[in-house]
Amino acid sequence: MKILATNGLAPAALEKLKAAGFEVNTTKVAAEQLATYINKNSISILLVENEVVNKDLIDHCTGLKFIGSTEAKTNIAISYAQKKGIKIIEAKDVTAQASAELTFAHLFSGTRFLYDANRNMPLDGDSKFNNLKKSYTHGGELQGKTIGVLGFDLEGKAVAALALRLGMQVLYFDEKEPTAELTISFFDGQSLTSSLQCSPKEMVLKQSHFISVHQNGKQNQIISTKEFFAMKDGVGIVNVAKGGLIDEVALVAALESGKVSFAGLDVFESEPSPEITVLMHPNISLSPNIAKSTVEAYERRCTSLAEQIISQTTA
Repeated sequence: MKILATNGLAPAALEKLKAAGFEVNTTKVAAEQLATYINKNSISILLVENEVVNKDLIDHCTGLKFIGSTEAKTNIAISYAQKKGIKIIEAKDVTAQASAELTFAHLFSGTRFLYDANRNMPLDGDSKFNNLKKSYTHGGELQGKTIGVLGFDLEGKAVAALALRLGMQVLYFDEKEPTAELTISFFDGQSLTSSLQCSPKEMVLKQSHFISVHQNGKQNQIISTKEFFAMKDGVGIVNVAKGGLIDEVALVAALESGKVSFAGLDVFESEPSPEITVLMHPNISLSPNIAKSTVEAYERRCTSLAEQIISQTTA
């Protein structure tokens, strides 16, 4: 079978597929020429990155048997493709570590004012060095603090595992996960297992020094004015999971009042055009929806797709 990977594949995945007898084409094809190219070259398996795979493309490419994406978020008309008998292959459960590490990047940034220092040092570092130093000497540490995890999906569990490694107390709320066991792995192959129990949401909000929001299901906004009011004064909050889980108007108000000391946002309500009040706020650490995007996560996604292709076509 012939595979078209429009943006290439990680070397390990490419080798797996070639070893299994697949002909892998990594030509970059313009969107308007994609359907013609697929049909002309008898492509059976299409792997895209950010390209749109819509109903029109699916209708024109009757020889397609599988469609997958090397990115965590796709522009594939999944339901329509499945109705047409095309199998969708997805790389699941490979980005939790990447998301968890970005969560902590924002937490470290917030507790040590790096988000602000990186804005001001290029402007005033040469003339107001001592003043800036004085401004940033009241940072905090994560060890010994409590982190509350709202939504104990795979990413939430990865955040909890990192927190435990740092010596933090972990509280979590997720009605679908009354109990959980976390395996904390170390570089030398050793591991520890920690058992946790779901706490009431009100307790998590009230007792946590930091809160990380996640999802387990398709819930939308889970943090607004009521939840901010219940939180500990000076709390830090991070969202790298999904835009809209936090009411950004209520967040800005909580930052202005001092209820929230800082926020870390990788996703936004009005993405890809976040509100200027959020982008310009001096107490928000920002990143452009990159939580799942690391070299390692990409390699895991590609390898997962390759393994699924091999298993589903040789079974």
